[in-house]
Amino acid sequence: MASNSRAKVFCVGFQKTGTTSINAALTRLGYNVASVWGYYRGYDRLKATYVEECLKLAKKRDAVEDMPWPLLFRELDQAFPGAKFILTWRESERWLKSICTHFGANPHPMQELTYGREHPAPVGHEARYVEVYEAHNAAVRAHFQDRPDDLLEMNLENGDGWAALCPFIGAPIPDEPFPRANTVSSRDALSYKLMKRVQHVRGRLFG
Repeated sequence: MASNSRAKVFCVGFQKTGTTSINAALTRLGYNVASVWGYYRGYDRLKATYVEECLKLAKKRDAVEDMPWPLLFRELDQAFPGAKFILTWRESERWLKSICTHFGANPHPMQELTYGREHPAPVGHEARYVEVYEAHNAAVRAHFQDRPDDLLEMNLENGDGWAALCPFIGAPIPDEPFPRANTVSSRDALSYKLMKRVQHVRGRLFG
């Protein structure tokens, strides 16, 4: 159930830009976070339903992150006036290396939705992935260029953390390190992945 006392927070950075860490941070701050949606749907069903279904789910959550949420930043902005948006990003070369390591040459409908049906996996389609990634970041920045109070950019590799996030969303800064999924122990990283999986299953079962 979403809270009615604070603005929704939408993380619109692509996967492999620190979205898991943002999920953990927002969860620590008491937000009910929706993570990746529609991961097990085929391309046709995913494309036909993701806009409507994601907007419905966003009404029931305090925050969202991971795919396909970044693709909906305009729709989310229109549907939820006063919402806060976070663009997580990293240098293109480092992002590409990370996404290639994570997904390899394995095709997936979510990648087809994001990068085009002819580009179902990052390996072998590197130029296309960087093109879409950079175009998305530029589009988000352009959309909010006259509303700096509504968009926060975070680069976790550059040290962004609680000091950037908490004032932006009006939350107190916790007396603990900011969660960083790529630098914590493998056990903690696994717990983050499990948390996201639980959130995904909960979303499928309960909306």
